[in-house]
Amino acid sequence: MLINGIIHSTVGYRHPMPPLWERLEVTVQTAFFAVLLDFVSIRQTLAPRHQNCDDKYQLNEFYNGAELRGQMMSYVVEINTIDQLVGHQLVWRKLWGETPGASFFQSYEWFETYWRHFGSDQVLRVLAIHSDGEIIGLLPLVVRTEATRLGPIRVLTYPLDNWGSFYGPIGKNPTATLLAGLRYVRESKRDWDILDLRWVDVNGMDRARTPTAMRQVGLHPYEQVWMHSAIIEVKGSWESYWASRTSKFRNNIRRAEKRLSALGEIEFLRYRPEGGFGDDDPRWDLYQICCNLSLRGWQAGDKQGKTMAHPEVAEFLRDVHEHAVNLGCAEINILAVGGQPIAFAYNYVRDGRVFGLRTAYDPAWAEASPGTYLRYRMILDSFERGDSEFNLGPGYLESKKSWATCLMTSSRYTYFPTSPRAQLFRLKRWWEQKFGRGRPLPKARPA
Repeated sequence: MLINGIIHSTVGYRHPMPPLWERLEVTVQTAFFAVLLDFVSIRQTLAPRHQNCDDKYQLNEFYNGAELRGQMMSYVVEINTIDQLVGHQLVWRKLWGETPGASFFQSYEWFETYWRHFGSDQVLRVLAIHSDGEIIGLLPLVVRTEATRLGPIRVLTYPLDNWGSFYGPIGKNPTATLLAGLRYVRESKRDWDILDLRWVDVNGMDRARTPTAMRQVGLHPYEQVWMHSAIIEVKGSWESYWASRTSKFRNNIRRAEKRLSALGEIEFLRYRPEGGFGDDDPRWDLYQICCNLSLRGWQAGDKQGKTMAHPEVAEFLRDVHEHAVNLGCAEINILAVGGQPIAFAYNYVRDGRVFGLRTAYDPAWAEASPGTYLRYRMILDSFERGDSEFNLGPGYLESKKSWATCLMTSSRYTYFPTSPRAQLFRLKRWWEQKFGRGRPLPKARPA
C-alpha cells in the first residue's frame, strides 16, 4: 500500500556609467519620441477611473478608519533589515489572520523564508502603518534590479515574485494601509526607478483600492494586465459542476479511469494537516515522493517551470513546506496505481481556498492520463469537503480551461517618475501596448 498509516543599506544604488554609444542611443531615442511624452502623460492622467471603484466608499473607509482618527497620531515606520522584521513577526501573524482573503504567500513565514533564500540582491522595504499606538497594517515591498532591453532598472514592488497569483497589503484596513504607505513612498527619498505594484486582484479583494490610492497620493498609475489564472468556484453541488463540463471532456475522464483501473488498484491520497500541535506532521515521505516524480516528470527540463526538485528552488520549497504544515496551509495529493505513485499535486490552502503550486506525473504512464485523473479526484474531493475555490495556478491555461469556471486576471499598476530614464521606460511600455507588441505574460512559476 502507498500509506503507512540582511541587512541592506537604504542608500540608493548608483548605476555604472554606460559606454558613450549607449548614451548617444538613449539620447536619440529620447529626442525622437519627445513629442509623444506629453501625449502619453495626458492619456494616463485623463484615463477614466476603474468602473468597479466607488471612490466615495474608498475615501470614507480611509477617513473613518483608525489610520486618520488623528493625523498627528498616525505615522509609518520602514523596516529595512530582517532582524527588524523578526521583531514584528507576532504583529504580522495577527494582521495576516485579519486580512480578507489572505493567502499563504502573505504570511510572515512565507516572506521570511523567501527573503533568506532570495533576498541577498534585493532591498527590504516593509512599511508598518501605526495609529493610536498600534500597527494597523503592513505594506511589504522590495526593491529589485531587473534586466531590460533599455538596461537595468530598479523596481519597487511586492515580494511575490510570480510564486502566486495575487498579493496586497496585510491587515483588515487595506485602504488606510495603501494610502498611508504610498504617501510615504511618494514623500521619501527614492532608491528606485519605477513603482510597479503587480499581482493586484483589482476586480476581487482589492476592489480597485490600489489605483485609487495611487491617484489620491499623486502616483498616477499606468494599468496593464499582469497574468491570468484558471479558477474553479467550488459552489453548489458536484453534480451541477460536472454536468457543466462538456460530454467529450467527461468521457475522457471516464476513459482515463478505466485505463488506470486495468493496470492496478487506484489509490488517491489527499494529505491536508490542520496545523498546530497534534496535526503538524510534514510527512517528508510523501514530500519526497513529489520530488522524485518531479525529477521524472515532463517538466523536469523546463527551465521556466521551476519544479519542486529544481536546484534553484528545491531547498526553499522544502523550508516553506514545514512552515505551511504548521500553519495548516500545506496539501499533498498523490495518485498511485498498484501501490506505485505515478502523479502528484502540491498545493497551498487557506480557509478553503486552494492554490495549485506544483504538479507532475511519471511520463511512463502518460497514455493513461494520470495527471488529468488526479486533478479530477482533487476537485471532486474539494466539493465533498466544502472548499470554496480552487486556483489551478498561472501558466499552461490551455490545459486548465476545461476545468475552470472563470478566468481571473491580476493587474499591474506602474508609476513612472518625471526623470528622463523613467519616462523612457514609460514610453516604451506605451508604444509596445499601443502598437501590438504587448508585454508577454511573465515567466510565471506554473503549476
